Amino acid sequence: MKQLIALALALLLLMPTDVLAAIGCTLSNPAQDLKYLFPDMTTYKEEARELDKMKNGPEFFKNLRARLGTDLDPVYETYETPYTVYSVFKGSSLIGVVHGVNVPGKGGVIQVFIAAGLENGEIKNFFFQRIESPAAKVLKNKEFRARFNGLTLADFYKHDYFAVAEPTSDKDKVGRIAAPDVGESGRQDYQASLRGIRKNLVLLDMFIYGLKDDPYYLRSQEALAKLKGKPKSE
Repeated sequence: MKQLIALALALLLLMPTDVLAAIGCTLSNPAQDLKYLFPDMTTYKEEARELDKMKNGPEFFKNLRARLGTDLDPVYETYETPYTVYSVFKGSSLIGVVHGVNVPGKGGVIQVFIAAGLENGEIKNFFFQRIESPAAKVLKNKEFRARFNGLTLADFYKHDYFAVAEPTSDKDKVGRIAAPDVGESGRQDYQASLRGIRKNLVLLDMFIYGLKDDPYYLRSQEALAKLKGKPKSE
């Protein structure tokens, strides 16, 4: 068995880097998972979104890093990484969309999926398809996950400002979510999970909602720049 594992790792290292980098995130059992997220679902449609094949892909890729506020992972977050949008229908009516992403965690890749509403892209539900972490049980807790229901990408952009300017503001919906007791060993995976939720929302804003929440990002950055006495961030 050890020899087989060693051989598999050796072959993996010999693969072209572009093949290794383009790792997407899809549902393992879409029919079952989408029914769980949208009990009224009758049918669904699965569509690929690939930045390197989109006219505005380079701009989207640049904006993804800026709106996440962190560097992109060289394996799971490359320009060639494919994404999948699941459109959920009740009869002929579209009732929601589902999207998942990979984010690097302390114990390995974390796969986070969110179900979003149609009107303003609010979170209806989210779940982990994969998470290997000491904090997994706490993060997968239904009550904890429900705290994010109703949040939008705009709320995350506003949080960027409130976290610096008004850390105790009641207007900061994201900041009001109490961090679960994950201990020091689970803190990195908790932060990675939050990043995964935000990353989902950023990509859906690009793919589905026509960048409707981008003005909130720009206003937040302008306000932070004034607060810090620096030029506006692009």
